[in-house]
Amino acid sequence: FVRHAESPFIEGKERSRRLSAEGSLAAVRVKELLLGEGIDVILSSPYQRAKDTVQPLADALGLPVAEQEDLRERNVGDFQGHSFLDAKKILFQDPATSFPGGESSKTAQSRAVQVLEEILNTHIGKRVVIGTHGDIMTLMLQHYDQRFDYQFWQGMTLPDIYRVEFEEGRLANTARLWSEQ
Repeated sequence: FVRHAESPFIEGKERSRRLSAEGSLAAVRVKELLLGEGIDVILSSPYQRAKDTVQPLADALGLPVAEQEDLRERNVGDFQGHSFLDAKKILFQDPATSFPGGESSKTAQSRAVQVLEEILNTHIGKRVVIGTHGDIMTLMLQHYDQRFDYQFWQGMTLPDIYRVEFEEGRLANTARLWSEQ
């Protein structure tokens, strides 16, 4: 899993936000870190910042970046009256809660895990890079292991990389590969 690199927040541009200059440099470091990992497939959220983070690796390997709509970030919705962090904490603490116009953890997790299981079944024995977002990545991992929670999400960096191994449909191992330079 590759969480996207730094991207400046622009209201209403959730899908089209590009990486910052620092984020673009980090995407090159992502490429360098993963180049020797024997990657077979690169998939990504359709959000530009996620694609931009894995594109240097794809270019170096001569692989396409295939978009998967359900790897997109969770729509938090209208959380007026709460800070962004408080809103995220509420959503993680109560999986059924959603803000107006947004997705609950349960809903977002369900759609993301469904596509993850399709990926695992389609690419058995392959090494797959998934360019995605911190929140949705945390929810996917939480489906298999409850230790992946709000605190895990809050401790992630932009970008971040986790090697995740599955065996027979279960999470067998996780290792953080990214360390800030």
